[in-house]
Amino acid sequence: MGVIRVLDFPTPWRIKLSITLIANGASLKNSLMGRAYYKVRFLLPRPVRLAFRRYRIAQTLPRYADRWPIDPESAKPPANWAGWPDGRKFAFVLTHDVEARRGLDRCLELAALDERYGFRSSFNFVVGDYDVPDSLLRSLRDRGFEVGIHGFHHKDNAYRSERRFRAQARKINRYLKDWGSVGFRTPSMYHNLDLIRHLDVEYDASTFDTDPFEPQPDGMGTIFPFVVPGKDGRKGYVELPYTLPQDHLLFVLMREESVGIWEKKLDWIARQGGMALVNTHPDYLVFDTPKRCDEYPASRYEELLAHVRKTYEGQYWHALPQDVARFWKGRYVQDDAAPRKPLHVCMPVYSIYESDNRVMRYAEALAKRGDRVEVLALGREGLPRHESVRGVKLHRIQNRDFKEKSNLSYLFRLMRFLVKSALVLTVKELRDPFDLIHVHSVPDFEVFASAIAKLRGAKAILDIHDIVPEFYASKFNVDKDSLVFRSLARLERVSCRFSDHVIISNHLWRETIVARSVPDAKCSVFLNYPDESLFFARPRRRRDGRFIIIYPGTLARHQGLDIAIRAFHLIRDRAPRAEFHIYGRGSEKPSLAKLIKHLGLETRVIMRDTVPIDEIASIMAEADLGVIPKRNDPFGGEAFSTKILEFMALGVPVVVAKTKIDMYYFDDSMVTFAEPDDVDDLAASMIALIEDGARRENQSQRAREFVASLSWDKKRADYFGLVDRLVGADGFREKGLGS
Repeated sequence: MGVIRVLDFPTPWRIKLSITLIANGASLKNSLMGRAYYKVRFLLPRPVRLAFRRYRIAQTLPRYADRWPIDPESAKPPANWAGWPDGRKFAFVLTHDVEARRGLDRCLELAALDERYGFRSSFNFVVGDYDVPDSLLRSLRDRGFEVGIHGFHHKDNAYRSERRFRAQARKINRYLKDWGSVGFRTPSMYHNLDLIRHLDVEYDASTFDTDPFEPQPDGMGTIFPFVVPGKDGRKGYVELPYTLPQDHLLFVLMREESVGIWEKKLDWIARQGGMALVNTHPDYLVFDTPKRCDEYPASRYEELLAHVRKTYEGQYWHALPQDVARFWKGRYVQDDAAPRKPLHVCMPVYSIYESDNRVMRYAEALAKRGDRVEVLALGREGLPRHESVRGVKLHRIQNRDFKEKSNLSYLFRLMRFLVKSALVLTVKELRDPFDLIHVHSVPDFEVFASAIAKLRGAKAILDIHDIVPEFYASKFNVDKDSLVFRSLARLERVSCRFSDHVIISNHLWRETIVARSVPDAKCSVFLNYPDESLFFARPRRRRDGRFIIIYPGTLARHQGLDIAIRAFHLIRDRAPRAEFHIYGRGSEKPSLAKLIKHLGLETRVIMRDTVPIDEIASIMAEADLGVIPKRNDPFGGEAFSTKILEFMALGVPVVVAKTKIDMYYFDDSMVTFAEPDDVDDLAASMIALIEDGARRENQSQRAREFVASLSWDKKRADYFGLVDRLVGADGFREKGLGS
C-alpha cells in the first residue's frame, strides 16, 4: 500500500501540504480532525484530499488488521438460513455509483464490460448534480441492467438533520417513481437506517460489513443482507451492505497494483456462503491510460469478473440488487413486519397451457411465492377440463383446432374464446374478486375479457407474445396496406390503451408497439427466458452414432420448416447418419408430411407430436444440432424464438435464419447464421457444423456464456415488482364492487 509522497504534487501544493502535515502531525489521527476534514474536504484541491486520506489509512490500517478486509465475525448467517436460490454457493452482486458527469460518459462502456462476462449490474445516479439522459436509462434497462439513486447532491450529507433528509427524500422519491427505481445508496456511504424509511425504496445499499476508512466507519458486521422493519407508519426495506472493498479505496487511495485483496475477500465470502457485493465507480475506472491522480485502469475490474467466471462458474447466484432484496424480504421478513397478502390472479390465454412455457413461467412463479393463480386456456381430447398443475388452477374452457386455414374460421374461434373466457372470468370475479388479470395475446383484444373485473378495481396486463397485425398478415398473406391490417392495428391501439400495462416479448416489437399504440412508460420487455431447472448442459447419454438435427416448436409457415426439410434433402447423401426430428403441432403439419413423402425422406425426417416441456428439454439435450429456419417476412423476421436460448442453455449448437430479430440479439460466434428463405445456404450451414466438431464445441461454449446472463431467475423479480406496483403497495385490492 502507498502512503503520502509529498513529491507527487506540484511545487505550490508541496509547500502547503508539508505545512499541513507538520502542523497537524499526530492530531491527524484524532477523530475530531477527521470530522473537521469531512466538513471542508470539498474546498480542498483533489490531490490534498487524496493525500489526507492516504495518511489516515496508513495510520488506521494497523489497528484494524484483524477486521479488514475480513471480519471473521461477519460470517454468521441469519436465523433459519436456507441458502441462496437453486442451491448456489454464494451471491454475486455488481453495483456502480456515478458521482459526476465524467462517470456518466463511461456508463455504457462499463455496461458492455459487464455484459462481456455475462453479468448485469445496477447504475446509481446523483439526481441533483447532473442530468441523466433518458436514452441512457432506456439503454441500460433494455439490456437488463438496474437503475438506482445515489443521493441528491454528492457533496452533501443529508443526514445532518431529519428535516433536511426528509426534504431531500421528497425530491428523491419523485425520481424513484418516474424512473421506476427501487434502490438507493447515499453518497460517501453516510447512513441512518431509521431515516432511510422516508424513501420509497425496496432496498438501501449505503452500508458495509467492515470498512474503517469511510467517513462514517460503523460497519454492519455481516456479509448477508438484512431487513430493516417498518416503523411509525413507514415501510421497511432490505439493507444490502457492500462486502468487497470499494475500488476507490483499493486503487486510488491505497494504490494497489493488483486485485489480490478483492480475490482474497471474495474467496472467503464464497467459503462462508455470503453475499459478495461490489461497488465500483465509472468516474475513476478508465478504459485507456489513467491521466488523473484518482483514476485506475479498467483491467483491474475486468480481472475480478474473469476470476469469478473462471473459479466459480455454476457456484454463484448472480443477481441485481433488486432481485436480492426481493428474495431476502420474501424469506427473512422480521416478525413485526406485515406479511404481503397473496394476490388472486387470472391468466386467459388462447393456447394449450402445458405447451406454453411463457405462460407457465409467469403462473408458476406467482404460485410459488404464495399467490392464487387461475389460468383459462385451451384443451384437447383426453385432458380434464379442470385440474391443478404445480399450484396453478387450470381451466380448459375450449378445445384447440389446429386446422385454422381460413381467416374467418380462425377469427370465429378467437371470438368464441373471448366470449367464453369473459363469462368464466366474470363469474369467478363476482364470487372471489381478482387483483390482476394477466392476458396473453394472440389475440390482443382478449384483454376485454377483463372488463368487469377492471370496473371492480382489478388491474390488467396485456402480454403480447406475437404482434397481432403482422402475425395475421403472415398467417393469411394479408398486405400491410389492406383494410384488415389497418383495422387490426387500430384494435391493437385500443387494446393497449384499455390495459394498465403492456408487456412485449422482444425489443424490436417494443419499438413498433410504442410507435403506434402505447406510451413508452407503459411498456416493458420480457423475453421468454429459458427455465434453468429444465434447460441446462448435461452429459450426453446417447451413443448410437446417429447425428440428430432437431426442431421443436409450432408448425407454422413463418417457421420455415419446409425450407429446412428441402435443405436436409440436399445433404442427405453427404451426411448419411444424420436424421432430422421435428416435434410440434400446427396448421402446416399435413403439407410438411406431404413434402417429406414427396422427397422420399420418410426414414430420415421424423415428425412427432408436441411433448411436455420437461420432456422436450431432455430430448433436445440429446440432439447434436438445432435448427431455427424462420422466414424473413414482416412477422417471422421480428419474432423472437425462445428455442434458440434453450438450445444455447443445453449446450447444443444451432443454425439460425439471419433475420432482423436474431441479428439484434446474437452474433456469429454464438450461432451459425444462414440466409433466410435460402435452401442452399441453410444446407451449407448445416453440413458445415455436421462436419466440424471443433466448431460446434466453440459455438456451444460461447452460447452458454451468453445465455448465462439471460435467466428467468434474474427477471422474475422484475415481474413481481411490476405486478406489485400495479396492484398496490400492500399487494392486494380491497374486495367489493367499485374497489
